[in-house]
Amino acid sequence: MSITSERTAELIKEFGKSDTDSGSATVQVAILTERIVNLTEHLKTHKKDFGSRRGLLSMVGQRRSLLDYIKAGDESAYKDLIARLGLRR
Repeated sequence: MSITSERTAELIKEFGKSDTDSGSATVQVAILTERIVNLTEHLKTHKKDFGSRRGLLSMVGQRRSLLDYIKAGDESAYKDLIARLGLRR
């Protein structure tokens, strides 16, 4: 369900400003998106896992607030990020 440290390092390299930039909002959104995708696949097979579903909703809300923060700061960076991640909004 969770992502590996290698995949996290790949996401940091792809979305971060440097190789050690794990705290910026864009990197956090990318990591949360990866975790949300993995958890969604888990919930497709385990339909009654309501604890994981609650965690999924929490992660989606956290990602939404981070995306709102990015949008308030730089609209073009927000549009670029959602295009790169394949998000609907």
